[in-house]
Amino acid sequence: MNTNNPPAAFHFETPPHVLIIEARFYTDIADLQLQGVKAVLDSVRATYEIITVPGALEIPAAISFAIKALDFDPVRRRSEGFIALGCVLKGGTNHDEVVAFESARGLQELALRHALAIGNGILTCNTKEQAMERADPVRLNRSGQAAEACLRMIELKQHFRLSSKRRWVAKQ
Repeated sequence: MNTNNPPAAFHFETPPHVLIIEARFYTDIADLQLQGVKAVLDSVRATYEIITVPGALEIPAAISFAIKALDFDPVRRRSEGFIALGCVLKGGTNHDEVVAFESARGLQELALRHALAIGNGILTCNTKEQAMERADPVRLNRSGQAAEACLRMIELKQHFRLSSKRRWVAKQ
């Protein structure tokens, strides 16, 4: 069953640059998630960089590193938005709850503290079958929805003039 809606219409002066942070703990799920995100970003001609972290818990730290890196590398390309991809499956203990809660809390804290456009595509599922259905771009495509959320938040930042017009920062 395909429950995807038609692609959202986005309006950018120039296509945005997005940093995708993916946890590839479950590679088959991660591959599907990345397909869904790339399709959405390609549809608006967005550019993107992909970095990989060990698990979902490390995603907020990686975004924090990317933000902090701008203080030390003045020619690094600025990302207008961030997309977090990963999967947390229910296990025999409550570790999955800790990872899911803390990664979501970390992303929200970053978004609020630094006014970041973040699409949260970290799946939290009871079974691998549920995760595959949610990751699959032709089924539920939750990752594509996270990409659309990120793009919508980039638009909102531009509306409030919170986005730098300069895409590259020259060395002083």
